[in-house]
Amino acid sequence: MVSHVVCECWIIMYMVNHAVCVFAGVSFNSVYTQIWRVLLHLAADPFPEVSDLAMKVLNSIAYKALSLSLSPQATMNARPQRILDSGCLTQSAPASPTSKGTHIHQAGGSPPMPSASSSSLTNEVPKPPTRVGEQPPTRPPYTPTLGGQAPHSHQFPRTRKMFDKGPSGSEQAGDDADDPGGHKAYMNANLSTGLCDWSAKYFAQPVMKIPEEHDVESQVRKEREWRFLRNARVRKQSQRITQRGVTRLDDQIFINRNPGVPSVVKFHPFNPCIAVADKDSICFWDWEKGERLDYFYNGNPRYTRITAMEYLNGHDCSLLLTATDDGALRIWKNFADQRNPEMVTAWQGLSDMLPTTRGQPSSSSHSLARRVSIYLDRSKGQGGAGMVVDWEQETGLLMTSGDVRVIRIWDTEREMKVQDIPTGADSCVTSLSCDSQRSLIAAGLGDGSVRVYDRRMGANECRVMTYREHSSWVVKAHLQKQTDGKIISVSVDGDVRFFELRSPDSVNVLQTVKGLTALDIHPQANLFACGSMNQFIAVYNSSGDVISNIKYYEGFMGQRIGAISCLAFHPYWPHLAVGSNDYYMSIYSAEKRLR
Repeated sequence: MVSHVVCECWIIMYMVNHAVCVFAGVSFNSVYTQIWRVLLHLAADPFPEVSDLAMKVLNSIAYKALSLSLSPQATMNARPQRILDSGCLTQSAPASPTSKGTHIHQAGGSPPMPSASSSSLTNEVPKPPTRVGEQPPTRPPYTPTLGGQAPHSHQFPRTRKMFDKGPSGSEQAGDDADDPGGHKAYMNANLSTGLCDWSAKYFAQPVMKIPEEHDVESQVRKEREWRFLRNARVRKQSQRITQRGVTRLDDQIFINRNPGVPSVVKFHPFNPCIAVADKDSICFWDWEKGERLDYFYNGNPRYTRITAMEYLNGHDCSLLLTATDDGALRIWKNFADQRNPEMVTAWQGLSDMLPTTRGQPSSSSHSLARRVSIYLDRSKGQGGAGMVVDWEQETGLLMTSGDVRVIRIWDTEREMKVQDIPTGADSCVTSLSCDSQRSLIAAGLGDGSVRVYDRRMGANECRVMTYREHSSWVVKAHLQKQTDGKIISVSVDGDVRFFELRSPDSVNVLQTVKGLTALDIHPQANLFACGSMNQFIAVYNSSGDVISNIKYYEGFMGQRIGAISCLAFHPYWPHLAVGSNDYYMSIYSAEKRLR
């Protein structure tokens, strides 16, 4: 993902270097204004190295434009120059590669970050070689016009190649002497990437060598085998408990105060680790030992917030994906293991995020839904669903949506957008759930509707079902992964509805607590939990029976829990993580000791 952006910024740097002298006098729809727009987008890129490189280019243009405006003679006194033949350009060999990248879905690599060893993007174009006994080419005689000054259009011919050098440094020596020293130094700043080093290293790899993960004696293979056995053990032990049946879920096995108000919580599927996100940072806890493992800044702007998290490759070398309500996606590695977290990549998953539309209640009896909507806005710092995502591990596809009118699908292996599905609604998407076997996507929306899409069909035909039985904001829409799996959806009014994909109406309706602010459904056990703004949690089974009511913290605190801001089930264990507005993070289980 980053490689394409860095290459684009590299090309733009060369084009802008030639265009800067005529930038002030071009039309609005010219190629130079289009370059300027691209640079502005790159300067706001969520990946720091890309945005820093674009900012250097923008600042260079600003300094040059300022010097031209302060010294008009620098433009009027420019002499016509001889354009070098592109066949004379040479290229030096790249330095020895030293960096390596990380792929998201399968093994591979991406270009490394800019470093001191990278080849420069601003190297001078070498002069054409001169044969023995031959005189070097001379510049055509200069013939001034219009009072001894050359017109501006003579500086660059009407037709020229993209990467021609433009006026040489020797011809502009007099002009540069009039500029302040800082401007010239800034224009000659070393703008470089690691693309050449990465390419040299990538193509230098032997094609006949056995991959390290396939070598039975390698450390990588042994670590992977250990993770495989650990994963199988977790699945087997958790399945034994869920099959026996969960009759209560109120034993508190973890409690601690988070550095910020929890907004999103996510269990790691196999490690005893939980990620807790607040507005702009992520904290990792070991819920077995009760220790804090790590806490780092996500890098999103201060006016945005984290609205979703997913573990990628949770069965192997895990990566953490974070989504913010400005449409940016960031992927991290080396988290929660006593090392510095490192951003693998970042990109703009969604653009043009729209103001939220929660949907209007049909009558005054829905004042509770309006109060819950206001509470959600205040508790999360601002309104809207933000950005919602769902990760499909089997295919490496990432589903994204939110305060937009489309569901965008990204292929992380090919690092590209593969599909845009129009939602067909005037409200935001509040929840996403996908099924790779049936190629279906279930989406809950702010107007209370639940919509099902078949991504194998065309954009105008992919919406295969629309349910409009909820009258307010859908908190959660879950598509069960079984062949005949149902859709379970819940709104802020507390009504839980079960839908068969072949039926236009719900097949079962349950009424839960009023004033829902958070809800999650266990993917293995027949459980779902509801968090309320009235400071309690209710856990239900699939029949609608309450198996646990949680209102107070256990232990020495013994105080009433705060208003629930987020909650999530473990993918396998019968564990429920709960975050509240009083900064506390708690985990409840069916049994005190599971291992």
